[in-house]
Parts: sequence; structure tokens; C-alpha cells
Amino acid sequence: MSSAEDQHRRNAALRELPGVDTASGWPELAGVPPRARLQALRELLDQVRTELLHGSRADCPGRAELVERLLRQFQVLVTPSLRPVINATGVLLHTNLGRAPLPESAIEAVRAAAGNTNLEYDLDLGTRGGRGSGVNQLLCTLSGAPAALVVNNCAAAVLLCISTLAAGKEVIVSRGELVEIGGSFRIPEVVTQGGARLREVGTTNRTHLRDYAAAIGADTAGILKVHASNFQVVGFTHEVSVAELVELARQRSESEGRKLFVLEDLGSASFLPLSVDGAIRTPTPLDSLSVGADLVCFSGDKLIGGPQAGLILGSSEAVGAARRHPFYRALRPGKLTLAALEATLRHHLDPSGREHLPLHAAISRTVESLTARAERLLEALAGAEGVTLERVPTDATIGGGSIPGQRVPSVAVRLRFHEREASEAAAELRRGPRPVVGRVKDGALWLDLRTVHPDADDALAAVLRGLLWGAS
Repeated sequence: MSSAEDQHRRNAALRELPGVDTASGWPELAGVPPRARLQALRELLDQVRTELLHGSRADCPGRAELVERLLRQFQVLVTPSLRPVINATGVLLHTNLGRAPLPESAIEAVRAAAGNTNLEYDLDLGTRGGRGSGVNQLLCTLSGAPAALVVNNCAAAVLLCISTLAAGKEVIVSRGELVEIGGSFRIPEVVTQGGARLREVGTTNRTHLRDYAAAIGADTAGILKVHASNFQVVGFTHEVSVAELVELARQRSESEGRKLFVLEDLGSASFLPLSVDGAIRTPTPLDSLSVGADLVCFSGDKLIGGPQAGLILGSSEAVGAARRHPFYRALRPGKLTLAALEATLRHHLDPSGREHLPLHAAISRTVESLTARAERLLEALAGAEGVTLERVPTDATIGGGSIPGQRVPSVAVRLRFHEREASEAAAELRRGPRPVVGRVKDGALWLDLRTVHPDADDALAAVLRGLLWGAS
């Protein structure tokens, strides 16, 4: 067919496409709500026009095909986009899988707070109350800090603190701490957006106290220390402790008659040790606050094990100023976040609370218990053809930009397929009605059981039976 004939055919097909109003009246689409129906029809007809114009199809689709495609689009719209996933990746705080699973108490607290609640209402006085007062009190009790404030995430916490304490002035940061984390969150850009000017000191691998001291000038508002949350610098290195920075700021504040702040962005921290034996070093805000840091920021959805939130602890003066800042209104959390966070923090009041926090419970599981679970899973899959199934030792990681390099001994079930790619099987598991996310390594599919909740073992076995017997 000549190009002219082809173009004529496409033009004819374009003219045959029904209009939105016409198609909207088809009885087959009566079950689709009008607003969704019109939007879906516009998008679908645009897609078909593009297919015709670009040559990926030559004829106008019939009414039956258009109805089928629209109903399929509508089904995607009404199906929840957030689905429960079995995390078998071996990454305990998997950022893309929602980080820390909430404890049952937090889930119940969210349900209870979903209706009307005394979010900003004092039930005793019958007057307006303070948002987050319960959470703030818990944070102060756990940390010993005079004051606390909660915002939407740790990036928001850093932004608010910088804008509150250093707008229009300089903030000193070590070059080795100018981090970038997921989503292109970069410390230099946050400092700039907070209205401050960045003053870099030291080198990538070594920064000394004298570097900070030499950088302090008339426009210096304070010093920012940032936790290297997702990388490690090893070898010939040196960094300055928070205690040393606090002492430097105190001396210069006294000699110059002005206040220089010290702010630490911990990224992630916990009030409870991650392991009973102390083998995993757990960042804690208490260390920085006890030596006099003005403000400490960290996340609520990492090692704390709660919902996404940014936690700010520090002096009454600094936290009070942040609370009065106009940014706080834009960054403050909603009632569901506060309810979940408050319930989670209560478990940090006593060491026995670790067993109620899914992250801490997962870290605490013994290799022996994981081995037993792996053996039960292998028994459930016995007789599968076209695959070699093995129990293998492996290492899980904490993840979530929390403790880089920290590994936890674990056990995985490894599936080595004889006639199909491991990546193909992994994709099938992800796309199933109960998605399972593992990892492909050395040509095999690995399912790490440390990150799989024991209650999900039966569901995992059922999904794998469907995969293996369907492929055999």
C-alpha cells in the first residue's frame, strides 16, 4: 500500500471514531460514573488517535473494543493503587515498600482517630487546644528534651529548623556531610530553600574542629551536622563530634555576645536498641541532646518504626521559634499521623516494647527460627518441577538510609529455574494478586525470610505454589 493510500486509510479511520458524547451514551458504559466515564473516554480516544497517526494501527477500533478498553481503564481507576506486599527483599526498611510496618497499636489508633477527635480541642476546658500535645509530651519524656515538635518528614524538619534559625545568614557544614538521599533530597538545596547560605568546610574524608572555627564569621548563624545515612567513608577519615561543635559554639557565643546554634540531622534514630545484645549500634537523639545540641531532627518511619514524620527535639526557645514559624502550618502532620506516631512511641517507653514493633521484632528473630520457617516452606513446595529449591544463608540489611553497612545474618529460600529467567519469575510474583517482592541474584530468585512476617508464610507458600506448578 502506498503512503498516500495509507494516509487516506488513517484519515478515514479517524473520521470513524465516535465523539465523546456519543460514546458516553452507550448502554454498556452505564455502570461507569459520568465524570469518570467522560474522562476515561477522552483519554481513550486520544490514545486511539495517537495509534492511528503513528501507524501502530490502521483501522478504527469497533465499539466492542472501545468498550472493553474503557472498562479496563476504569477498573484501574477504582482499584486501590496501594496494595499489601510481601517483602522478601532482605531490606528491613525498604523505602519503596513503605519502610517500617506499623505496630498493631498504631493501626488501631488510626482507626480510632479516623472520625471526629480532639485534635486541637481541650476537653477539660472546652477551648481550643494544642495539636500534637500527646506526641510532644512522649518525645520529651523519651529524650529528656525540654521541647518537641512534629512535622511531615525529616526533610521538612531540617527545612523548618534552618529557616527558623538561619534565614539570611550562613550555616556551616562539613563537605563530607553534604549528602543526597532518595528523591534528590540534597542538604545544600534544603539549606538554600530555608533562606540560608551554605558555608562548606573541610574535605570529603576529613574535617577538623579548626575548619569550623576558621569559618565562623559575622554572618554565621550556626553549625549543621548531618548523619551520613546512605553511604560510608572509610579509611583515612576524621569528623568532629557534636560535643566538640557544641563547645565551639558555646565559646564563640560567649566571646562574641551572640547565639550560635548547633543543629544535628540524624536522619534516623531510635529510643530503643535495635538488638538486645547491643551488636547493632543504634543512633539515638539522647547522645546529641545530652551534650547540648540546640536541635536534633530525625524520622518517625525508620528506626522509630512509626508513620512518616519528622521529629524535632531541643531547647524550648528553638522549638518554640520553629512552632511559630509560618512554615510550620504548611509542614504540620494530620491527625492520622499523630495517632499512629503516639501509639508507636508508647512502645519505646519500656524495653519490652520492642516485641510490639515489627522492625525490632524482625531484627530480633533468631537464625534458627528463620531456618525452621525456610524448611517448612521447602516442604510445602516439595515436588515442584523445573526448579531447584534450596535454603541458603544470607545477610539482610537495615535499609531506609539508616545504618549504612549494617548487616543482619538471615536465611533465604533460593529458586534456581531450569528453563526460565529468574527475572521473569520475579516479575510474575510482583504482578500477582498477592504481590511478592524478592531479589534476583546470581541468576536465581532469593526470598529472604527475615523481612517476611511469620504470619505471611502461608500466603507466601500459596503464591509460590501457583508460580511453580503453573510453570512446570
